[in-house]
Amino acid sequence: MTVNLTLLLVMGVLFAVGVYLILERSLTRVMLGLMLITNGANLLLLSTGGPAGLAPIFGVDVPAEAYSDPLPQALILTSIVISFAVTAFMLAIIYRSWVLGRQDEVQDDIEDRRVANQPTFDAEDDADIPAETTEFVPPDEAEETPATNRARMEGQK
Repeated sequence: MTVNLTLLLVMGVLFAVGVYLILERSLTRVMLGLMLITNGANLLLLSTGGPAGLAPIFGVDVPAEAYSDPLPQALILTSIVISFAVTAFMLAIIYRSWVLGRQDEVQDDIEDRRVANQPTFDAEDDADIPAETTEFVPPDEAEETPATNRARMEGQK
């Protein structure tokens, strides 16, 4: 199997630019970065399918090596559908952000910063717990066992 160097270079550029755009604070750039990464993944899946071949329709006189692999093509179609759904979702988020705040840039939330900077404290983890936390006591340490309790109750009748 030969590797197409141009295809690998294009995939690398798509992934690099996509990751760079995802790290931006603008939702529009994040959406464009996701689109570039999915296109790079589609090219990666296409390159795993091997060289072009015949359609995968069975013929008696055609050897098995002449067929193209249909699995990467099916995966690319699935990836296209998923990327379309993610793009539509991101467009809805961008539109909602624009309608509410007239901007598509993600702002820092002051309350999130305050919560992130406070020391970790969990009342349950930091509570003084006795060494034995069970509610059940061994029979030799019990004041009354159910049998003695039952006998005492029958004696009162």
